[in-house]
Amino acid sequence: MALAAARDLRREGVPVRVLNVLKQRRTVVDQAGLSARQRLANVSGALIVVTGAGRLLAAAPVVLVDDLMTTGASLAEAARAVRAAGGRVVGAGVVAAPRSAFEINWN
Repeated sequence: MALAAARDLRREGVPVRVLNVLKQRRTVVDQAGLSARQRLANVSGALIVVTGAGRLLAAAPVVLVDDLMTTGASLAEAARAVRAAGGRVVGAGVVAAPRSAFEINWN
């Protein structure tokens, strides 16, 4: 998904790179059936940036890519990990999201 988007952007003259730099530091439980708060707690602190990737992340703005956004907990955790490594997250691209993902969800 990220590779296809990057290919299309490069065709338009946008210099982009795809970096697979996040890895799980600890296991998480399946998010299905969890509330927004439970999802956030489940993934909190679960991701880290691979050793040596901080320099690459700091070199240019970062756009996160995810296949599905439900509550945004996974993207929030990814953004936290990227920022902790010195990156600057400027946005995210997702393939699918339920209508409720575009509303404020306080549960």
